[in-house]
Amino acid sequence: MRGLTLPGALDEAAAGHPDTAVTFPSSAERVRLADLAAATTALARGLVADGATPGERVGVYSRNNADFLTGVIGVTRAGGAACPLPLPTSAADLAGYASRLASITAAAGIHRVVVGAGVDGIVRRLGPILPGLRFRGVGELSGAGGGPPALPAGGESDVAIVQFTSGSTALPKGVVLTHRNVVHGTAAIVDGIELGRPGDHGATWLPLYHDMGLFGTLSAALIGTPMTVWAPSTFIKDPGAWLRAFASMGCTVAPSPNFGYDALLAAVTPEEAAEVDLGRWRIAFNGAEPVNPTTIERFQDRFGPAGFAAETMFPVYGMAEATLAVTFPPLGRPPLTTWVDRDRLARDGVAQPVVAGAPGARGLVALGRPVRGMRLRVVDGQRRPRPDGYVGEIEISGDAVAAGYLTAGGAPAPDATTASADWLPTGDLGFLTDGELYISGRRKEMIIIRGVNYYPEDAEALVRDAPGVHRRRCVAVVDAGEAGAETLTVIAETGLADAAERVRLATELRAGISAALGLAEVSVRLVAPDVLPRTSSGKFRRAEARDLTRPAAPLISEVRTDARL
Repeated sequence: MRGLTLPGALDEAAAGHPDTAVTFPSSAERVRLADLAAATTALARGLVADGATPGERVGVYSRNNADFLTGVIGVTRAGGAACPLPLPTSAADLAGYASRLASITAAAGIHRVVVGAGVDGIVRRLGPILPGLRFRGVGELSGAGGGPPALPAGGESDVAIVQFTSGSTALPKGVVLTHRNVVHGTAAIVDGIELGRPGDHGATWLPLYHDMGLFGTLSAALIGTPMTVWAPSTFIKDPGAWLRAFASMGCTVAPSPNFGYDALLAAVTPEEAAEVDLGRWRIAFNGAEPVNPTTIERFQDRFGPAGFAAETMFPVYGMAEATLAVTFPPLGRPPLTTWVDRDRLARDGVAQPVVAGAPGARGLVALGRPVRGMRLRVVDGQRRPRPDGYVGEIEISGDAVAAGYLTAGGAPAPDATTASADWLPTGDLGFLTDGELYISGRRKEMIIIRGVNYYPEDAEALVRDAPGVHRRRCVAVVDAGEAGAETLTVIAETGLADAAERVRLATELRAGISAALGLAEVSVRLVAPDVLPRTSSGKFRRAEARDLTRPAAPLISEVRTDARL
C-alpha cells in the first residue's frame, strides 16, 4: 500500500528522490532517503525476528539523530505502532522523570523500547528503575534480522504512531494516530505552505519526540525535500549561532514556539542581525504556544534589515490530535493582529474590537483558516456553534484528526469530553471572524475569582516585559491560599540579587496587575531563573507551576494581598 502508509510514503520519496538527505549536524550524520528506507527495513526485520507482533506499541527512545527516524518508521514497517518517548530535560530529577516515563509506557502498554545512539548512559540508569521495559538498540536489532523477507502488511487504518502530548495542564496523553492520519496530516502541511518549491530546505531544532518536530520533519522528507535537524541544545545554548548556521545552509522553512523567537531577540543584537542574510527564509512557523504580537513586531524590527520579510512570520494553530496542522494563514500575508477589549473577552466571551493602545486592549494574532481536509467550529457549553466574534471551545474534524487517546493499560478510547465521533474538542478557547481563527486561552486554565473570569495570558502580558523579569518568563495561576480564599498568583522568574530590589519588583508588578484587571486578590511570587517547568514545546506546565505557590516551594520574594475591592 505504497503512499497510504508511513513506510509506503517513505518508499515513494526514496524512489523519486533517492539522494535527497536528512542532515543531523549535532551527530555529524547525513542520511539519503534511499538509505533511510533500507535502514527502516533492516530494523523492521530485526523487530519481527525479536518477537515484535503486529499492532504492538513499541517505544522509540533517541536523540535528534538518524536512529530516531529509523526507529519510528522501522517500527511501523514491522506492523507496530511507534511511541516516541521524551528525553529528560535535566539530569537533576531522575526519579521524577522515571516516574513520568513509567506513566507513559503504562498508558501505552509498552514493553519493548528501540534505543538510538547517544542515550546509552541514561538507559543504563533507567533499566533498574523501569524493570518492565526491554531496551534494544537500533544497531543491535538491525543487524540481527536477516529475514524473514516478508514483513507484516499494515493498512492505512492501522495505528502508526502514539504521540504523547506535551500538555501544559496535565500529564501527557497518548494520541492514537493511524497511517491515514499521518499521511493526510503531513500532506496538509505540504499543501498549506507549498513545501517543495525549488530551493526549499526544511530545518528544525525542536525535539523529534514532539509533534511539531516529528511531523515537520516527516512533511519534508516524505516529499523529497532536504531537511536539517539539530539537537535542541544547539539552539538553547546559543540561538545566535544556530541562526547563522541556518542562514548559511540556505534553509527556507523552520518551526518554533513563540519563545524561540524571543530567545533569538535576546541573543542577537541589531548589529549582529545586520550581518546575517535571512533573505531565503520563506516560512517561520510560530505555534505550539500563544503567539505574542509584541514578539512578532520586535522580530520584524530586528531582523527585517537582515532580509526577513514580514510575510515570512507564519502564526499557526496546531496540535498532536490533528497530526499537527489545524489552521494556516494565507501565504504572502504579513501577520494580522486584532485588538479587543480584554474585560469583555474574559467576562462576557465577546471579542469587542478596540483601537490598539486603548486602555484594556488585548492583541490577538490571526491564525488563519483550516488546512486542507480539516473542519473547525467554535461551540458553547452545549456544543452549539457560536456566532462570529463570540468565544467558545474549538472543535476539529477531518482525515488527520485522531480517533482518541489511550487509557491505562494501552486500550484505545475516545477522550471523555468527545461529544461525537465527528468532532474532537480541543480544550482551547477562541473565536472566528470571517472564517479566521483567534485563540483566547485554554478552557482548563481559565482563572475564576468570585465568579469572574480572567485569562492568565492577560496577567502575564502585564508582567512579561517588566525590567527585572528574567527572559519574559512568568505564569499566572489561581492559588487557594492558606485561608482558602482564591488569589490570582503570578509566578515570575528574576535574576535580581538584591532582596530590596526583588521586593520592589514584586510590589510594582502586583500593583500593576491589580490596577489593570480591577482585581484586589493578586499575588506575585518571584523565583530564580529556570525554575518554571516547561513542556517539550516550550509551554509552561501550569499544573506543576501551581506547586510553586506552596510554602515549601523555592521562593526569593513574594508580595500578596487578600483585600477585597
